[in-house]
Amino acid sequence: MATTKLRSRSLARRGLAAVSAVALLGILAGCSTAAGSSSSDGTPSGTLNIVVSSADSSDAGFRAVNAAFEKKYPNVDVKFSAVPNNNYKAARSSRLTAGNVDILIAAPTEVPKFVADGSASDDDLSTDAGVFLDLTKQPFMKNFTPSLLKSIAYKGKQYTVPTGVSYYSGVFYNKTMFDGLGLSIPTTWSEFVSLADTLKAQGIAPLGIGGKDSWPAGLTMISAVQGLYPTQADKEALFKGLWTNKVKLTDGKPLEVLDRVQKLYGYGQQNFSGVSYATIPSGFASEQFAMTADGTWDAPTIASAVGSKFEYGYFPIPTSDTAADNATLAGKVDLRLAVAANTKNKTAALAWMSFFSDPTNYATYVKVSGTAPAEPNIASSAFLDSIKSYTSTFSPAWDTIWIPNSKAGAAASFPFNYPGIAPLGSGTAQQAAKQSQSDWAAGF
Repeated sequence: MATTKLRSRSLARRGLAAVSAVALLGILAGCSTAAGSSSSDGTPSGTLNIVVSSADSSDAGFRAVNAAFEKKYPNVDVKFSAVPNNNYKAARSSRLTAGNVDILIAAPTEVPKFVADGSASDDDLSTDAGVFLDLTKQPFMKNFTPSLLKSIAYKGKQYTVPTGVSYYSGVFYNKTMFDGLGLSIPTTWSEFVSLADTLKAQGIAPLGIGGKDSWPAGLTMISAVQGLYPTQADKEALFKGLWTNKVKLTDGKPLEVLDRVQKLYGYGQQNFSGVSYATIPSGFASEQFAMTADGTWDAPTIASAVGSKFEYGYFPIPTSDTAADNATLAGKVDLRLAVAANTKNKTAALAWMSFFSDPTNYATYVKVSGTAPAEPNIASSAFLDSIKSYTSTFSPAWDTIWIPNSKAGAAASFPFNYPGIAPLGSGTAQQAAKQSQSDWAAGF
């Protein structure tokens, strides 16, 4: 799997594309926004078309909410379509053009002025063209975690409702093994190094990494950035500094990111560059390594693999020497729901969004889908409850902020060149940083 899969899989930043710029004009010109059907007392009625990109867990959550919504509003007929991810872009485009979708998936992300022209996604262009309703003043938006809403705001406004969150700057760890060896969860980089060295001295591989697919190794880079640039403001400053060429990838702290990655690679299991990500849960369950860098999305798979063999937990990889910098997990918002501006049933669409966002109904979605909640004080799984201290403040992961330069070289895609470090590549951290800086400069 190519290294660009870091974005196209669980770390994807730019969202599913909406429609082409040409098609946008046709959508807006051909379909006017309708108020939608409602009964004499103002309650919604009629058909409500919802189209999402499919995943078993989220599909089940949506269906549970839909059933409850139809029970409350029996005059609404919810037509729910879960489209395979590979086909979603085309399906959404055609349905927007035809005007037969009310609620859909979108992920507009604001592109700062210092970023080169042409970097806006189709979702950004669609939002600018008025394809999605502005939900900023809708009362139900107040139900969501403020710091999370801040991270998905587009030009100061809210166009989407977050369905849940995934976190991926941490490791699953074998708690039973840790307890047996008298090991504690590390809170600083030096403590982590000491822990890993202790495990190696016991003949235990500290860290399981799926290097064959390349992109899972990128989780170590995401973790390194999170500890060294822990807040959204820190990452945005780095983002701007790189794009304005005031920060170089060979500078002290950016280079330190790759130094951390190189050290983490040194703690990986033997020949990890040839190990596929899909085999990591079974390797963890068979105690081939004590920890594995992974995202919370893999918790059900880990749980199934481990069963009752041992207790396990999850903690942030502490890549900073300051404990407070390591206290928050980096995350991304999962599916985001928007209302089409050309909806034929605005009344029902907004009623559904309000119903979904109500804490009681949202709790049902969280329970069924297994996602980490995007609202405060929502009960979740025992596993997610165990990491609440790391997720109380939403901290967007680096890849959700970074926008690559299409004119730059491949080594600057992320832009931290983790694939260039041995054993994934052939270089040291310094050599990988030098190559990424060269490729980055080539884009200007």
